[in-house]
Amino acid sequence: MQIMRSIQNRIYELRGERVMLDFDLAALYEVEIKVFNQAVKRNIARFPKDFMFQLSKDEYESLRSQIVTLDDSISLRSQIVTLKSGRGQHRKYLPYAFTEQGVAMLSGILNSERAIKMNIAIMRAFVEIRRVLLQETDLKEQLKLIKERIGEHDVQLSQIYDALENLLDEKAEHRKWGERERIGFRKAK
Repeated sequence: MQIMRSIQNRIYELRGERVMLDFDLAALYEVEIKVFNQAVKRNIARFPKDFMFQLSKDEYESLRSQIVTLDDSISLRSQIVTLKSGRGQHRKYLPYAFTEQGVAMLSGILNSERAIKMNIAIMRAFVEIRRVLLQETDLKEQLKLIKERIGEHDVQLSQIYDALENLLDEKAEHRKWGERERIGFRKAK
């Protein structure tokens, strides 16, 4: 269950798609990011633009600000390991984002036992997120219906109150002031 949460925490929303980034995938598959990206580039025909895309600088900066565990001194090679300063310690290129289909395609190029198990876990995480989002959408729809119904009830109650006020006003007009029953204390004579 903890591995599922770890994977779900590495799924981001970019360009209207749920994606995982190359450095997160490399960490999960326990391979160096350089080796991971080389395997992808050797099989680039398997990754059309709707399976994989490279982040723009703005997307990268926005994402870095969202990831609390990162700061400017830490490279995105891994979210866990703090890199040493010096030449060759930081990424030169913007990260790649893999959609759910892109992650599924990775199973065809990464054949280690760890990669296979992790790929299955990642697919389950995507399915779970989709299930939760569908439930959330269903709840939003139900709340919307309840809100509409309450709004209708408010209108109906308002009409009832107006009708009651009109009836009371009409009855009050028909009564004569002198004919009404007196209330209060009476003085003794």
